[in-house]
Amino acid sequence: MQSAFFKLAKIIDFEKAQEFMKKQAYKAYSKKGEQIVEMNYKAIDVGANGLVKVDVDPSWAHLVDEVKVQQEVKYKGTPFVEAIAKPVNAARGDSLPVSVFNGYEDGTFEHGTTEYEKRGIGVMVPKWIEENCIQCNQCVFVCPHAVIRPFLINEEELEAAPEGVKVHALEAKGKEFKDKNMKFKIQVSSLDCTGCELCAEACPTKEKSLVMVPLGESLDAGEQENADYLFKKVTYKDDILGKSNVKGSQFAQPLFEFHAACPGCGETPYITLATRLFGESMMIANATGCSSIYGGSAPSTPYRKNDKGFGPAWANSLFEDNAEFGLGMHVANETIRHRIQAVMEASLEKAPNAIAALYKDWIEFRDDRVKSAQIRDLLVPQLQAHPSAAGADIILNLKQYLAKKSQWIFGGDGWAYDIGYGGLDHVIASGEDVNILVLDTEVYSNTGGQSSKSSRAGSIAQFTAAGKPSQKKDLGYIAMTYGNVFVAQINSNASAAQAIKAFEAAEAYPGVSLIIAYSPCIAHGIKGGLGKSGNQGELATKCGYWPIYTYDPRLEKEGKNPVKITGKEPDWSLYDEFLMNEVRYASLKKSNPEHAQELFNHNKKDAQRRWRQLNRLAQADFSNELEEA
Repeated sequence: MQSAFFKLAKIIDFEKAQEFMKKQAYKAYSKKGEQIVEMNYKAIDVGANGLVKVDVDPSWAHLVDEVKVQQEVKYKGTPFVEAIAKPVNAARGDSLPVSVFNGYEDGTFEHGTTEYEKRGIGVMVPKWIEENCIQCNQCVFVCPHAVIRPFLINEEELEAAPEGVKVHALEAKGKEFKDKNMKFKIQVSSLDCTGCELCAEACPTKEKSLVMVPLGESLDAGEQENADYLFKKVTYKDDILGKSNVKGSQFAQPLFEFHAACPGCGETPYITLATRLFGESMMIANATGCSSIYGGSAPSTPYRKNDKGFGPAWANSLFEDNAEFGLGMHVANETIRHRIQAVMEASLEKAPNAIAALYKDWIEFRDDRVKSAQIRDLLVPQLQAHPSAAGADIILNLKQYLAKKSQWIFGGDGWAYDIGYGGLDHVIASGEDVNILVLDTEVYSNTGGQSSKSSRAGSIAQFTAAGKPSQKKDLGYIAMTYGNVFVAQINSNASAAQAIKAFEAAEAYPGVSLIIAYSPCIAHGIKGGLGKSGNQGELATKCGYWPIYTYDPRLEKEGKNPVKITGKEPDWSLYDEFLMNEVRYASLKKSNPEHAQELFNHNKKDAQRRWRQLNRLAQADFSNELEEA
């Protein structure tokens, strides 16, 4: 209340400020009691009497921020960044003339503008201790903002690198790197880091290879110069180990970076992973919520293109229709591709042999994301060299549709379980080749922390201040009842390997796939903050709160059980410990312990019922069904 008084004192006289605050204190009387109100009165009077006028030199209003000026020059962006993004970020958007938006009338924004923001908000940032590093890349996997990355550096790149890179780079470990003469380095972009500490916490070595140091120390050590070189001048060598494991996947370039999500956000590592795996062919429909805010708050665009010019295409419609929006994107794209196939089929006999052969290959592999892109890379140059070839003009005009797109639909539990559920269920039942990622925080995170149908019994949120009385909706089980939907429930803190396999299997599945991702959130109030969410996330699966599994209908057709559970039998004795590590549960126990225990028992029994149900499915024998079929 004192701080509110000082804010008021800046715009009105002290007497009016005191009068206003005393009225506010009186309104609180019924809730706080006479003693609290009197204390508030005293605080207001002490605050007013203690004010001291400070004369401010008028010239200070015109001081130049020399550091900011240096950064503006160093991180000079594209014309869009300089003319639009930077003025808007500096709260000068209202001064921009309409003419500056020429070329952006359709609502598209340039990709990757977050690269130029360099906010420098991390008070403490990670420092790499190379002698302790085992090169596992787990620290990179957990980073919510893609600010810490591993690099494989060849001789030519090392020769041109800053001294700080040359001195600290290690020999790349692993038989795959034998005779390749490559160096390995973990690098942090200090000015993009938020200081969440997740990477340092995730480091599995006894003597940590990442320690937190003041931002100034990191900058003085030249780490930002190292990052600027490695992030921009060193190639991402993701073809050596492949992307199907934790270490290898992190050598791929993230096409989602430096966004404004909360430090330690549990949602964004999943999106970063998806862009590493297949970002160059992704189309994303994003439901309104946290993921739409950090995914595209004008003028910031964290989704970017790679050096070949490919990257995710991203759009946000409404909270309630995002599933339909994503389905529409897929159907529209495939309609155009049907036209391409019709043109190719009509042109087969007239086109030159080499082009006709590529037409046939494309028709056969049009639904293969990798092969269709390879055929595109061969076909387009051929058509450009023979523009009069049958179908060349039409196909060249539609060349961006030759490679199969990976259609994704992103959103939180408020969208998927509640407001957008009707549309989501419609899309799940459609059988179309779309992928759905539900970033499940079990609460409406972006809109103020309201309870959703994903929230569990006993959790406190807006609208359930006395603890939610009902259990969590089982979205995964509902989707499994259709029988032709790929379903995965994942928790990267419990098993990063299972998360990667689930993403790859979902993207490859020729139908609807649904991934439900455990996403720690600031609204949970995790003990120690989001920097400790890795341990809490691991405990979530270990205690049975969040089992991880996949349901792949293709296995059933082979006479195999489609349900695969990852991990051991839950240790239910740890369940209460998990709940008490989070304010959303612990606060209810403090305010109403008897009622809290009743709801917590309900919460645990529901989790045990879910586990029994899932376990029965995983142990069922499907071989007889194949024989009957």
